[in-house]
Amino acid sequence: MASLPIISLTGLMSDDLEQRKKTAAELGRACREVGFFYVKDHGIPAAVCEGAFDLARQLFALPQDQKQAMSIKNSPHNRGYVAMADEKLNPESGADMKEGFNIGTDFPADHPDVLADKPFRGVNFWPEIAGWRERALDYFEHCLALGRVIHRGFSLDLGRPEDFFEPYLKQPIATLRMLRYPPSAGQVDRDDGAAGTHTDYGNITILATDAVAGLEVSNRHGEWIKAPHVPGAFVCNIGDCLMRWTNDVYVSTPHRVRPPQSERYSIPFFLEVDPDAVVDPRDIAPEQAPKYEPVTCAAYLASRLNATYDHRAD
Repeated sequence: MASLPIISLTGLMSDDLEQRKKTAAELGRACREVGFFYVKDHGIPAAVCEGAFDLARQLFALPQDQKQAMSIKNSPHNRGYVAMADEKLNPESGADMKEGFNIGTDFPADHPDVLADKPFRGVNFWPEIAGWRERALDYFEHCLALGRVIHRGFSLDLGRPEDFFEPYLKQPIATLRMLRYPPSAGQVDRDDGAAGTHTDYGNITILATDAVAGLEVSNRHGEWIKAPHVPGAFVCNIGDCLMRWTNDVYVSTPHRVRPPQSERYSIPFFLEVDPDAVVDPRDIAPEQAPKYEPVTCAAYLASRLNATYDHRAD
């Protein structure tokens, strides 16, 4: 496979079950063969997507002290600002040359889960930019709705009831992440110097990219496939948690970001399931011997994030 499949979601949103099954089969084939695919006809307005990139540019243009005041090191719940070179997606290779900002589900400070300090149930940090929070949350909700639609396709493809994942997605762990890669041509000698070679941790990633090249995906033969920007489409990929849940029927695929020639922005939306949801391969593939022990989503995600960067305050 020299390029990633592009899948229209029109059929998945149809009232016709056979059309939904047809699109679900396309998704399933991509999930089994490469774990990466583009989706188009997804229903999120172009203006909303373009607006998200405008928000990212506003955020990263803030003075460093204002960004650092919202540091992820001050949050045990994976929220806030990640400074340049603070993250190592591939720890053996060194630091990533990018900065980021994470937004989770927007719980109020007096929410019972926040007061109980439940994992991934903290408050967000917000920049002091008029209208920024509201616009960011609007994009967040659009991506969450799309993620739920795609999960219905997964259910159909996997031979489960179409609503199989819905009880697990009531208040899921979801993270909207804005990323900025500075121009680094000739300054970084690693092919994955912008973002280290890694797999994603959760169920699915819905990624918006700008027109600057950088993302590459490893195919089943270990060859690197370029994943260029496709206007009007998102890049989607399966994460390790869903691969585990499907007993390796779906594959989570290594990918990287090469040092860009010019400034690059991307906005991934990472969708997991509810923190207390038990991920058990026997629920999806009961006829197979399970390769993995049951684990809660929160416990699994925490184990993966803790290896990436230190959340503790300096």
